[in-house]
Amino acid sequence: MKYASFARTALAALFAVGIAFSAHAGTPKVVKKVPPEFPAEAQRQSISSGTVTAKVSIEPDGKVSNVEILQAQPKRVFDRAVTEALMDWRFEPSGEKQTSEIKLVFKNDDE
Repeated sequence: MKYASFARTALAALFAVGIAFSAHAGTPKVVKKVPPEFPAEAQRQSISSGTVTAKVSIEPDGKVSNVEILQAQPKRVFDRAVTEALMDWRFEPSGEKQTSEIKLVFKNDDE
C-alpha cells in the first residue's frame, strides 16, 4: 500500500508541474514536452514546491543539446529532474541554433 500511495503522489506531482516560457518574439515552438518527475528526495525532505528557470540550447533540427540551470528555488533540489526532462523535449526545427529560457514550477498537491 505504501508503494501505491507513493505512486499516486508521484503521478499527481507529475501533472502538477507547470511550465512557462520567457515571453519574447520568436520563441521556439515546442512539439514534444516531457514533464519532469517530482524527486523522491524532495518528498523525503518535505519539500512540496519549487521553481527552476533553465536555458536550453536548441539545435537546428529541434533537439535540445544543453540545459543550463539559471535559477532554482530551493537550490539543487529539482535541477536533475529538470535537466533530464528538458533534454527529451523537442522543438519545431528552425534551421538554426537557438536558445530559450523555460521556467518550470513544481507543486506536490498531496503534501
